[in-house]
Amino acid sequence: MKPGNFFPLLLLPVILYFSSCQPARDISHPNIVLIFIDDQGYGDIGVNGAIDYNTPNIDRLANEGMRFTNFYAAQAVCSASRAGLLTGCYPNRIGITGALMPWAKIGIDTGEVTIAEMLKSAGYTTGMVGKWHLGHYRQFLPLQHGFDDYLGLPYSNDMWPVDYDGTPVTDSSSKPWKAKYPPLPLIDGNEKVAEIRTLEDQNTLTTRYTERAVDFITKNHDKPFFLYFAHSMVHVPLGVSDKFRGKSKQGMFGDVMMEVDWSVGEILKTLDKYHLTKNTLVIYTSDNGPWLNFGNHAGSTGGLREGKGTSWEGGQREPCIMKWPGIIPGGTVCNKMASTIDIFPTLAAITGSALPDHKIDGVNILPLMKGNPEANPRDHFLYYYQRNSLEAVRQGHWKLVFPHTYRSYEGVLPGNDGWPGPYAQKEAGLELYDLRRDPGEEYNVIEQYPEVVEKLIKIADQAREDLGDDLTNHPGKNRRPPGKVEEK
Repeated sequence: MKPGNFFPLLLLPVILYFSSCQPARDISHPNIVLIFIDDQGYGDIGVNGAIDYNTPNIDRLANEGMRFTNFYAAQAVCSASRAGLLTGCYPNRIGITGALMPWAKIGIDTGEVTIAEMLKSAGYTTGMVGKWHLGHYRQFLPLQHGFDDYLGLPYSNDMWPVDYDGTPVTDSSSKPWKAKYPPLPLIDGNEKVAEIRTLEDQNTLTTRYTERAVDFITKNHDKPFFLYFAHSMVHVPLGVSDKFRGKSKQGMFGDVMMEVDWSVGEILKTLDKYHLTKNTLVIYTSDNGPWLNFGNHAGSTGGLREGKGTSWEGGQREPCIMKWPGIIPGGTVCNKMASTIDIFPTLAAITGSALPDHKIDGVNILPLMKGNPEANPRDHFLYYYQRNSLEAVRQGHWKLVFPHTYRSYEGVLPGNDGWPGPYAQKEAGLELYDLRRDPGEEYNVIEQYPEVVEKLIKIADQAREDLGDDLTNHPGKNRRPPGKVEEK
């Protein structure tokens, strides 16, 4: 043996001894970053086929984590989708349906438990940046529902008295719905600190949000934290900073997506900077599909049918990527069904937190995240829309659509450069689709599979008994009212 090799061999047993004595990694309190995009379609990220712009940071998440291909928003519209995400409930169960307007007198009820409240009770510091849209009165704002820190807009960024070209609307006879909106407030904590009045102000939102999110991680890097980062983009009106304006080949929408991707990169860089990457679960998804009648200012469903505001796949099937090194196998794909309403009980299982006393609808998908091929925690999914209308149900790869009226973008010339185009009112009948062979929902096979239809109708009947259905005049036994403005 050469003399130079003797010393390392003597130390080897000591190194092995001390390595074996190191405590096992505690995965019960990972940091959690939940990134929620607005109006992003299934096909709007690189790994799902985006064209003419790149999303390298989002793609990095997918390459290092798990991509879900059958992942659903709680509903195909703003407020309802966010209510489902934060409470683990179908949004109609808790009385939040559609999109709350700036004059709405309701919001999320104090009796509901949010992800932030659950994690706060488990010792987490909680912060939110971006679009809230669960009530704009003080009693409904994030700080009253479990968040320690908040900066953002109380509702959608198009709910302002400004026309699509950026011109203020003062004449209520020309666009009465626009003139009715109050100035768009930017809220820090519980207080308005600025107003978003111009398209130039919209251009600052993604950068402003990102800086606040990075600051939150920086201040809390030495303790377990939960960051809910709900972008206002890519909802119209699109806003993009000079850093990315004109950078894509797909016009302004591509520019905005590149800035959203940059924002994701800033979050990942900050986690790396403070050596938090291994102990952080990052979740990236969206609230609903693209608002297709805005044409080149809207995204892509990646070939799925219709878009935002419909119960077809393009309205609710969303991109979803989760990364958690050492727990979620990197570079993997999960084709099992899951939803934003499943995030709440999954985080409860991870952190050992107690679930609320009241009923929720989400299921624990941690076995899917760990790559268990035998796991199938979600048996079925209900597509509710409007006030409380059951429009479809899915079990396995079968989707049964119930008769209803919907806004269709098919065959209608879309708008351009931020101006909305028209839509058509269409009627759906009782229709059955095999999503394994036909994710675009083109071929109604209801005549071929009567036994499947019968099985799915039974699931729907149980749902109507529980949650109700306006289309069939079922009130539902287990719905809870929303919060209402406290009268002074």
